[in-house]
Amino acid sequence: MKKTESKKIKILPLSDRVLIKPLLEEVNKTKTGIYIPETVSKEKPEKGKVVAVGRGKYDDGKLEPMSVKVGDIVLFSKYGYDEIKVDGEEYFILKEENILAIIS
Repeated sequence: MKKTESKKIKILPLSDRVLIKPLLEEVNKTKTGIYIPETVSKEKPEKGKVVAVGRGKYDDGKLEPMSVKVGDIVLFSKYGYDEIKVDGEEYFILKEENILAIIS
């Protein structure tokens, strides 16, 4: 009997890029129970969990370390990322400069 191994894809962002697993947003609902579609509601920054980070960005030959680390929950610009799907899971890749804040 041959043992099969599942191949898990590992993604390592390059330079000052960050891989984020988006967190589900709350559904917008009025007090009376009416759901407001996302297209009608105001555009807000996205929220997600940092899954992987690049090494950092070189500035004048010196490596500047990343400000975020794996496990951080962050807010980032709504359109400042690239979407990818890996094994049916959705992830975002974005530059560190598009991260607005770390939520503690």
